[in-house]
Amino acid sequence: MLRRHPHLLEIPAWPWLERLSRQYGRIITLGSVPDAQWDGVAAQGFDLIYLMGVWQRSPLGRHLAQSDPELRAEYERILPGWTTDDVPGSPYCISAYVPDERMGGWDGLDTARLSLQARGLRLMVDFVPNHTAFDHPWVESHPDRYVLGSDDDRRLRPDDFREAGGALVACGRDPYFPPWRDVAQLNYFNPETRAAMIDVLHAIAAHADAVRCDMAMLVLNDVFERTWRQVLRAEWPAPVPEFWPAATAEVPSLLYLAESYWDLEWTLQQQGFDFTYDKRLLDRLHGAPAAEVRAHLLADAAFTARLARFLENHDEPRSASQFGPRVPAAATALATLPGMRFFFEGQIEGAHLRAPVQLSRWPDEPVDAGLRDLYTRLLATADQNLFHDGDWELLPVTTAGNETYADLIAWGWRWRGQLAVVVVNLGPHASDGHVPLLDLPDGESWTFEDRLTGAAYHWDRADLEGAGLYVRLDAGRAHVLIAAV
Repeated sequence: MLRRHPHLLEIPAWPWLERLSRQYGRIITLGSVPDAQWDGVAAQGFDLIYLMGVWQRSPLGRHLAQSDPELRAEYERILPGWTTDDVPGSPYCISAYVPDERMGGWDGLDTARLSLQARGLRLMVDFVPNHTAFDHPWVESHPDRYVLGSDDDRRLRPDDFREAGGALVACGRDPYFPPWRDVAQLNYFNPETRAAMIDVLHAIAAHADAVRCDMAMLVLNDVFERTWRQVLRAEWPAPVPEFWPAATAEVPSLLYLAESYWDLEWTLQQQGFDFTYDKRLLDRLHGAPAAEVRAHLLADAAFTARLARFLENHDEPRSASQFGPRVPAAATALATLPGMRFFFEGQIEGAHLRAPVQLSRWPDEPVDAGLRDLYTRLLATADQNLFHDGDWELLPVTTAGNETYADLIAWGWRWRGQLAVVVVNLGPHASDGHVPLLDLPDGESWTFEDRLTGAAYHWDRADLEGAGLYVRLDAGRAHVLIAAV
């Protein structure tokens, strides 16, 4: 059974297999990953492994990825001396929901799933609801499953359409950005499209346990209406019900994670998603005052427990490069707040370079021993039942005689005689304050061990019932204090 606050590790499948192949001196697919690699992942306490980019990539998309000037400049920056062999194309330009040959086909994916299951882990893969590649078979066989334009549409917005399969097919898009020229926009006001995509979910469910749903909010009726009504015109009314309640009910065996933005997380949770991205927390950790982070954490407990917290993923810059000396505070929040705790391959080792997803080979970077030690301690601590089965609460912080306490945020966990107090300093300077602890259990004194440093702090009941637990933290640092009570 999945834990209440599961730990997820995203692994970019193609670059990872390439690195393992170099390491072991032979071609490694998902079906031949050495046991030691899966053992190492399992030992870190993860519950789900998200293998990003396992599906068959589009030949057209590959050509576009290899020739795009902006992408080529980025490849050169990240991977000097790259060649076209290093560019298999975008994993989100899918020509078929079949594992790519580089993955080892269905046998490779199924073997990987069995290897994970043997270690108590679940497999997550991509589901891209909004679009397919332009050379997906449906473009020829079922063009009505796509948003189709007229000559007038193309005249008004020439970059928004591409001729394919004898039709003028709209390029996929987010309404706030230019169109993605390598992908074809599916028509979610066509019931046949919805049924076909639910069939894709059925097929995925036979080979995986969970799906990360790319840009999940784009297929909500009101978002789709706002984005495409001018092209669809009156001939395609919005179907009832919404797509996601029907899909998640039709394929209930999968766990659903939504890539979600625009404050639509609650909406998507109500429509069947188990977890939704918490981009707001990441944005606030990047530089908002601690009060804004604290306000975010005051949201309804049922809602926050289904947020996927992250500091980085394949769409975001590397946290080591963005947070710098504030990584300890941000990483501690990620590992000890309620919700899904979402980590990215390379994050634990302190990788700094964000590589384009179109590359099959990512650069090797030196391991940051300090960050690896921090994450090792955090993962071991957060793996305890206290942080999964316990009760979480946001704790007050009061002044210790100055205003720096406002940069501190504290929360606690309680479970079967254990108490954890987590404090992070999100300010630019050293800060101190008191953390009042209410409803203390029986006992006259307690020793709190900081699981990040090993330091021990002894506190008497009278002190804790008075001003509270005193903390002083340098900028960007954190405490994870655990006491047996």
